[in-house]
Amino acid sequence: MIDVLTIAGSPAYPSRSSAVLAYARRFLEKHGLVTDALSIRDLDPSELLTARFDGASVRAGLAKVQAARAILIATPVYKAAYSGVLKAFLDLLPQDGLANKIIYPLVTAGSANHLLVIDYALKPVLTALGAQHVLKGLYIQDAQLQQQEGEVVAFDAEIEQRLQVTLLALVTTLGPSTVVKPAYTGNNTSALASVPVAPLVSHPNTSHLHNGAEHKLVNKLALTPVPVP
Repeated sequence: MIDVLTIAGSPAYPSRSSAVLAYARRFLEKHGLVTDALSIRDLDPSELLTARFDGASVRAGLAKVQAARAILIATPVYKAAYSGVLKAFLDLLPQDGLANKIIYPLVTAGSANHLLVIDYALKPVLTALGAQHVLKGLYIQDAQLQQQEGEVVAFDAEIEQRLQVTLLALVTTLGPSTVVKPAYTGNNTSALASVPVAPLVSHPNTSHLHNGAEHKLVNKLALTPVPVP
């Protein structure tokens, strides 16, 4: 089973959203989680645009989603919403395709003009697909990161801290028995230093989030109710 799947919703490569996901995968793997990647742009365009559920690339993508315990979805902002290719793929998921999974939405944009796109464009469709555990999303402006050839070269310090805090919450919930402080420390991350938790790698879903210290830690750091506009 995949601990964390990253879904890149940008039709272009390299892209800032894909670079952020590559950074997240390296971070999670360093902390002992198993990751996999799905780039929507790599799916067969004819299968995607004609909703061919039986297409080989679409079936492979849907299988990755089904196998993942948590999913990071990153998309650029296009016309005040998430990308069209991401919507085309999400439309192929079954009605409960995101049930019992932790979802972390990330958005990259040129400015702060579309800060509400996560809450009012992306989260509603995630909820419609059965997502019950949607983490507080991260909105990253172009000026807050530098990327080169698909890799993050530098982050704004505050953005990197917020990203690492949420990723460490995933590590705490999904995997190793000890987590390590992120590179940037502050009042909201000090409690994460060497926090012992029960190993959960073998758990088939995320129903354990309803009980125990893991739920309390993740809820404190990142879980928020999904607003329905």
